[in-house]
Amino acid sequence: MNNVTNKARRSVLATLLAGAGMFALGNVQAEEELRFPGEDPTHKIVYQFNKADPGYHEHVLFSVGAVLRKYGDDVKIVVVAFAEGIHILGKKPGRPVSDEVKQRVSSLAQYGVEFHACGNTMKSLGWTEDDLLPFAKYVEVGAADLMELQEQGYAYISW
Repeated sequence: MNNVTNKARRSVLATLLAGAGMFALGNVQAEEELRFPGEDPTHKIVYQFNKADPGYHEHVLFSVGAVLRKYGDDVKIVVVAFAEGIHILGKKPGRPVSDEVKQRVSSLAQYGVEFHACGNTMKSLGWTEDDLLPFAKYVEVGAADLMELQEQGYAYISW
């Protein structure tokens, strides 16, 4: 066989092996490679965060982290904090918030998780936006924020 035929065979073989590799890895990875920076994610999820219980804090934040690890940059996550749960977003929480929870919330925010603070709850506590951690976003009514996010296609998670 001549060199032209061998090169053509190698090229076809390489293309087939590359295609088989993509098939073996699954469609998810192939789709991720086609995403552009700033493109809307496929998945959107909103968590209700409204309790003071330390175990509750850990469970919800673990779930947020697990979803983030599973979908990476192909998920948009929002945590809406109100009632007793809002204290995770306070510079000086009025209820006990463990150092581990504070660190987790801060870390998740650095990875793009949005934390929304209910304005009604803030009023009842006498808080202003200055009382919130720098990454927390003020929303007028937490329940309305949950509803509006669901109307935008966010999956709603509540414990």
